[in-house]
Amino acid sequence: MRCGLSGLRLGRLALMVGIGFSGWSGLQAQQKLVVDSAKSEVHFTLVDTLHTVRGTFHVQQGEVDFNPSTGEAGGSIVVNALSGTSGNSMRDKRMKKDELKTESFQSVTFAPKRFTGAFHTSGDSALQVHGLFTMLGTTHEIDVPMQVQVSEEQLHAVGSFAIPYVKWGLKDPSSMMIKVNKEVQIDLLLVGTLR
Repeated sequence: MRCGLSGLRLGRLALMVGIGFSGWSGLQAQQKLVVDSAKSEVHFTLVDTLHTVRGTFHVQQGEVDFNPSTGEAGGSIVVNALSGTSGNSMRDKRMKKDELKTESFQSVTFAPKRFTGAFHTSGDSALQVHGLFTMLGTTHEIDVPMQVQVSEEQLHAVGSFAIPYVKWGLKDPSSMMIKVNKEVQIDLLLVGTLR
C-alpha cells in the first residue's frame, strides 16, 4: 500500500513538473526585439571607377516579434530615407532626389518573416533571416545573414547583404566618365532590448 501511495505521489509530481516546464517553455517561446533607433544604423558602400562612396542612414524605428522554436518572425525595421549622408552634400541631394525619390518615398523597410539557425538568449547566435525589403514602394524578398549577440536583455545584431538597386528600379548614377557598380553593399547594425 505504501508502495502504491509513493508511486502515485511520484506520478503526480512528475506530471506537475512536466506541466510546469511545458508552461515555462511556452512563455519563453515568443520574443520581441524593440530597436533602439539612437544606436542603430545602416551603412552603405558603393564603388565606382574612381572611388568608393560610404554613407549612413538612420533607423527610424523597429520592433520584431520572433519565435525561436518555430523560426517565425514579424514586425518591421524602418529606415529614414531622408537621413542618408555620404560626406558630400551635392551627392546626397542627388541621391535623395533622383535615386531614392524621397519626395514620394520617405522610408525603406525590412519586414522579417522567418529565420533559420539556433537563437540563444545569451551569447552568440548565427541566423539567416528571410524577409521583405520595400524600397520605392516595391517589395523584394531577401535573405540576410545576421550575427547576434545577447547580454542580459540587450541585443546587438549585424548583417550584410547586397542590393541590386538598378535591377530594382533605382536610377543608375553612372556617367560617360564614371561607371558605378550596379549593386550597393549594405551593413546593418541593430541594437535593442529583448522583451
